[in-house]
Amino acid sequence: MKTLTNIDKAAYLFLIVIFGLGIYYANTDLQYFDEVYTVEDGFVENGSAIFLFTSSMLLLYRFFKFFKHKDLLWKIGILAMAFVFFFGAGEEVSWGQRIFNVQSSEYFMENNAQGETNLHNLVVNDTKINKLIFSQLLTVVLVIYLIITPFLYRKFEWVKNLANKFAVPIVQWHHTISFLVGTALLVFISSNRKWEIYELAFSVIFLLIFIKPFNKEIYSSNS
Repeated sequence: MKTLTNIDKAAYLFLIVIFGLGIYYANTDLQYFDEVYTVEDGFVENGSAIFLFTSSMLLLYRFFKFFKHKDLLWKIGILAMAFVFFFGAGEEVSWGQRIFNVQSSEYFMENNAQGETNLHNLVVNDTKINKLIFSQLLTVVLVIYLIITPFLYRKFEWVKNLANKFAVPIVQWHHTISFLVGTALLVFISSNRKWEIYELAFSVIFLLIFIKPFNKEIYSSNS
């Protein structure tokens, strides 16, 4: 495992505090945990949006910085990831609906579980999109990306070439370990609002991955 940078250490210390306080409040004052600590538009949820947005901006910065030095597939890959994280940030704050006091349209009032202008809380044929896509599908994607892909990248040259060609950052093992630890810590939080903390951890760790992936050469003009 490569040595942790100061940014890594600060980020992991931040997550230790967030999880520590979350576990404490969830087991001593569940109402405070639900209605203050992880409340909608609170510190935890807004933190997730900020880190997701920061990842998106970092990717866009690198897109323009290395534009002249990279081929089309690299540009497509990094733009796609920038869009995904920008979309995630927007969804976290319902695209600024509550910030700007914008009323949801009739469609979202009728089909959104929380009456908000976002996609992840939509209900289609009694099925919550959040549960189907943003929970089940995302879990599969994370397992493949965090656990399987790093092994394949190190073992097969064609996987390495494909990932580098599309600017896919490969996790360092401490990124994988931090996700697994965060997942395990959720056991100590009984509230359904615990997923807000998990989303914050997701956003922080992915920013660390983008800052310094295992294949950091993809963010170089020489590769």
